[in-house]
Amino acid sequence: MGAPTVRRRRLGAELRRLREAAGLKLDDVQERTSINAVKASRVETARTGVKPADLDTLLDLYGVDDVAKRSLLHALARDGARRGWWQTYADTISPAYADLISLEAQARNIRTWQTTLIPGLLQTAGYARATIDAINMTTPPDRVNALVEVRTARQSVLTRPDPPELWAIVHEVALRPQLADTHVMREQLQRLLDVTELPHVSVQVLPLTASPHPGMAGPFTLLGFPETADLDIAHVEDLTSALYVEDPAEVSIYGSAFERLRAAALPFDKTTDLIAQLKDAL
Repeated sequence: MGAPTVRRRRLGAELRRLREAAGLKLDDVQERTSINAVKASRVETARTGVKPADLDTLLDLYGVDDVAKRSLLHALARDGARRGWWQTYADTISPAYADLISLEAQARNIRTWQTTLIPGLLQTAGYARATIDAINMTTPPDRVNALVEVRTARQSVLTRPDPPELWAIVHEVALRPQLADTHVMREQLQRLLDVTELPHVSVQVLPLTASPHPGMAGPFTLLGFPETADLDIAHVEDLTSALYVEDPAEVSIYGSAFERLRAAALPFDKTTDLIAQLKDAL
């Protein structure tokens, strides 16, 4: 069995919260329904999915009458098992990366703060190849090619009929690396200028002169969903792993950090002016 998806974990956590709020134990679920305690536990711990009929049984038992709430939880149950194009690359990408792609495909809005790299959703293929090759160090060329394909395919969310709103804040440092091929960096900077023309994409640069800020702790991405803010997620990645922050109180901290970064970053017109100047200087 593959690793549980973020959406399945959120569903399980919410079902456990509802059960405990109703003052019930897993044995109580077994006594009052046709769902045994082991199965209910496996659903709550995201080790297995839940059928629509069983989900309705649990929601009835927990006293969930709100139609919108029930619809939301059914959507989570469906999405938790959904397979997408990225499954084709299961041998290449990690389960955590597959989770990220799935969440981007479902998100209503994406807010990302990047310190040394251009956000993946805005990278050109050339820039992606250069940075993936550098970061992964010993990765064989065929796997680098596959990772570039995945990163490029991810960007289709921005051109579909109902794209998410993307707000990217990038530190000026990320705009200045001297890649082996300056043409690659010029192309990447032009790509940033091009995407600012899209109505659902906003790009800001945090200048080198910015005062100390919460983004100094590192890059992160916030993914918001149409159902409720309680299901928003923060994604934090380092060299060897990725962390999904799912607790609403902790996600809120990342949201506050992003707002501070947004206030400290250059306005849109000065952002595009700076990007254009850096591109022309190459």
